[in-house]
Amino acid sequence: MQQKVLDGRYELDRKIGEGGMARVYSGRDLRLNRRVAIKIPHRHTSLDADFLERFRHEAQAAAILAHPNIVDVYDVGQDGDIHYIVMEYVEGTDLKTLINREAPLAVARAVEIAGQIARGLSAAHKAGMVHRDIKPQNVIVTSDGGQARITDFGVAKSHLSTALTETGVSFGTVDYISPEQAQGRQATAQSDIYALGVVLYEMLTARLPFKGDNAIAVAMKHVTEDPPPPRRINPQIPAQLEALILRAMDKDPARRPRSAIEFSQLLVGYAQVAQQETQVNPVVGNDRPAQRGQSAPPPPPAPGRRHRRHRRHRRHRAGQHPHTPADPRPRPAPRRPGLRDLPGGHAHPRRCPRHGAALQHRYLEPVLRQPGRRHPAHCGRHSTR
Repeated sequence: MQQKVLDGRYELDRKIGEGGMARVYSGRDLRLNRRVAIKIPHRHTSLDADFLERFRHEAQAAAILAHPNIVDVYDVGQDGDIHYIVMEYVEGTDLKTLINREAPLAVARAVEIAGQIARGLSAAHKAGMVHRDIKPQNVIVTSDGGQARITDFGVAKSHLSTALTETGVSFGTVDYISPEQAQGRQATAQSDIYALGVVLYEMLTARLPFKGDNAIAVAMKHVTEDPPPPRRINPQIPAQLEALILRAMDKDPARRPRSAIEFSQLLVGYAQVAQQETQVNPVVGNDRPAQRGQSAPPPPPAPGRRHRRHRRHRRHRAGQHPHTPADPRPRPAPRRPGLRDLPGGHAHPRRCPRHGAALQHRYLEPVLRQPGRRHPAHCGRHSTR
């Protein structure tokens, strides 16, 4: 399309995006002197009254929403046979391009983007609106701070909807469609949560959960098959996050998070817990990572069983073993040396071999005083030599 000014106010610049139903141009509001994005349907749709009704419905539905994670709609109009919607211009790229270029994304980044999308959906749901076509192509990620902004409410359902948006229209993209939408049932807020779970799945694995030869085959897999566990594709995904993704993609809407804000809170809670675990336990035990160019020192050899037993015995005796409390009582004085302690001395029996009575210690004193000599030892009844 050649450069043109719509209604004498909106100047078209260049095409920045295109879908199956419309093109998006960057432009400028000459009256307010600000950059805008202008969405114009394809010419073959200008004769479709149902589509034009939905096109106007998109502008009316999005205009009542004001949230940092939703692209603002400024104006809607018609210049001759050209219908257009004027939206906020967001400097960045769509999430699909980001996934194709960088996926799998880092866990923290993917969780942050999904949380922002969930907060934007919560604002739409509170306004009575269901997007029904959440996919990476309809999410713009800003280039400055990585903020996610939801756009394209063309098939959204709200209290402004009419019967024209209920029949004869293919709602959503089959790669992200919920099981209830694939079965022709009414879409709810849980349908958007399911689609957001698929988007988070794709951000972390760089692939879609279901593939098929055609759109019908993919839609039926959303209804009948369970998605492959994301950790099987990307082992870096934590188990808690995998469980949260699979919960959002549950076939039963009642088992999914009850609302988009609850899903956002679950993501924020997971991110906080993961950050605390990283800060508190950066290194487990004494296993410090080796510096670049250095190999980790070999572990010391384990002591033998005999050495461990003797060391444990000594620690028990000294009262230093962790399972043996120290004895507060004083240690007994060492016994007086006897005949068995004399070098080369006579190991005299402690009891009389005839009477069995204990030998008198006073008769052992000379033995201690004069080592090497044999002296009598008495039990008090007789003497033995």
